[in-house]
Amino acid sequence: MHPAYSVIIFTTTSGAGYGLLIGLALALRLGIVPPDPLLGFFGLGAALALVTTGLLTSTAHLGRPERAWRALSQWRSSWLSREGVAAIVTYVPAAVLGLGWVFGEVMPGQLAVGASLSVLCALVTLWCTGMIYASLPTIRAWDQPLVAPIYIALALATGSVLLTLLLAAFGYPLRAAAMASVAALALGWILKARYWMAIDAAPRTHTAEAATGLGRFGTVRPLDPPHTQSNYVMREMGYQVARRHATKLRRIAAVLLFAVPMLAALLLLLDGSAPIQIAIAAVSTLSAAAGVLTERWLFFAEAEHVVVVYYRGGSA
Repeated sequence: MHPAYSVIIFTTTSGAGYGLLIGLALALRLGIVPPDPLLGFFGLGAALALVTTGLLTSTAHLGRPERAWRALSQWRSSWLSREGVAAIVTYVPAAVLGLGWVFGEVMPGQLAVGASLSVLCALVTLWCTGMIYASLPTIRAWDQPLVAPIYIALALATGSVLLTLLLAAFGYPLRAAAMASVAALALGWILKARYWMAIDAAPRTHTAEAATGLGRFGTVRPLDPPHTQSNYVMREMGYQVARRHATKLRRIAAVLLFAVPMLAALLLLLDGSAPIQIAIAAVSTLSAAAGVLTERWLFFAEAEHVVVVYYRGGSA
């Protein structure tokens, strides 16, 4: 698939935003951080800004962005529509949590209810986003049971890295956030490694021979090419990345997204001055951002749609 930058930015920024929202809500709910109005304002503000930026950026990939609202009507059958509905619903408990955190509770239990529902709604939204891709059997690399769990794991990983930087900047203890980062990053690394092994080993069952039922007679090929020049389907669905480049990018993504932030989180478990902790957390955040962008670009670039068999033969 052609790696559209709007979709890459959408999946990375919204994922990190929901991950940060989940981290903040759990930290407050478990008493890891106090209900500091400044922390709530800047933390939840950053989370919702990332989510909103991602959602708005996603419309740039549409042919008619002004009609994006119509996608919400197909929630019974479309994971994209379900994601849109879930994303809008998530703003409600996030607003309840934010108003209670910044301005004080209007009713008893407002913070607890807002935090709990924010976590639940954010997880549902992340799952729906992952299922947009996992529900496409025509793309072998996405027709994998690990796609949606990986999306959630990477959102939690990038969100926990952002939470660690936020707590470091506000001078709060980092041990719980750093330990959560290590756990989320380790989980994401394991799932992503298993995913790469799965798509490399998955059989290529989509062939012209299988589609026509003429495989018993030998190799099937068209008498004439479908088109004399490149078209939209070939540009969007037939993007190819060389195997050697994919292997190199996988290693870069693993180092930047997992190895460096995990090392930084382990260093943050040691006692250090506030400026050093902030510097380490900032390096970890920048590395994770570069790593998740690389990983997401590769996620789209390695995906081959079955339609490419019609245009260039072979298998998918």
